[in-house]
Amino acid sequence: MIDFEPTEEQQLIVDTVRQFASNEIRKESRDADEAGTLPASVLQQAHELGLTSNALPEAFGGGGSRSAVTGALIAEELAYGDLSIALGVLSPTLIALPVADFGSEEQKKQRLPRYTADRFLPGSLAVVEPSFRSDAFKPSTTARRDGDEYVLDGAKCLVPWQDGLEEVLVVASEGGAPQAFFVPVKAAGLTAEREKNLGLKALPTAELTLSGVRVPAAARLGGATGADVRALLNRGRVALAAAAVGVARASFELARDYAKERQTFGAPIATRQSIAFKLADMAIEIDGARLLAWEAAWLLDQGKDATREAALAKHQAQRVALEVTDGAIQVYGGHGYTREYLPELHHRNARGFATFEALSLV
Repeated sequence: MIDFEPTEEQQLIVDTVRQFASNEIRKESRDADEAGTLPASVLQQAHELGLTSNALPEAFGGGGSRSAVTGALIAEELAYGDLSIALGVLSPTLIALPVADFGSEEQKKQRLPRYTADRFLPGSLAVVEPSFRSDAFKPSTTARRDGDEYVLDGAKCLVPWQDGLEEVLVVASEGGAPQAFFVPVKAAGLTAEREKNLGLKALPTAELTLSGVRVPAAARLGGATGADVRALLNRGRVALAAAAVGVARASFELARDYAKERQTFGAPIATRQSIAFKLADMAIEIDGARLLAWEAAWLLDQGKDATREAALAKHQAQRVALEVTDGAIQVYGGHGYTREYLPELHHRNARGFATFEALSLV
């Protein structure tokens, strides 16, 4: 039986992250979007809260409290503050969690302590490809074994590329099956060009070109055993679904509060039937999307295959986020079109969920 009642510890985490998102992240969201950079102080504060390191094994300095449901709760609350900053905060999961789940002992010893140290260290996972045929489970980027090395060729896009990044985990096809490889950001044959996106303007993302990039055989995630890339992508889809719910919830609450304050003909517009019904529909859709994300996360925690549920949760949550953020702009009227208010920022960010893949993991 699925129980969605948060444990006492989970509720404490939710309350803490919600307060952090409201007091620290939200106030930086507009300036970060305009400047096109993430606030380093906020990233460091989030790291000190242990939002990602708490899920890593205790043997490597983490908290040992791995839970996809908890991860989904954290992702929603962070994205409630701002999606770009949330994904920046959660970027260490893109390397740390795959290593924790599938890394060889040497890979764990080499990498995990970096993500539990005092300093925030970003991570990056390259999945999406700049083609209409992009398929996360069937990448066109290839990895070919050549002696004691692998040679990678291909292209990736929407790859988080934050300051301080040391390496990127690249998903490539090896013998027709997806595997992941650690590639240093300064590897010969790897070029990165920053993208100019409609949304996520504060989060640096890059289009990568890999031309004969050589990495040692030990750079294959999981070593000779390899990794279950499908499981990684399922976790990424649950994280994105939860983040989409957070963005939608933020827009809904802004629209609701604005509708209560804005008056026309002597009464708040929230009393107008068309506005009240729109707000009610938004609330219903958000709750439904959240339940789908929680169901998929619960299945992951039970060790069950959540491929179907993760895909459904992401698909529904991205639709809800787009519709709710658009609805918030409509509630704001002409003000919703200006950058003076946040709904337009939320809408631009939400527009990308249909393209996003594995920008965070749970």
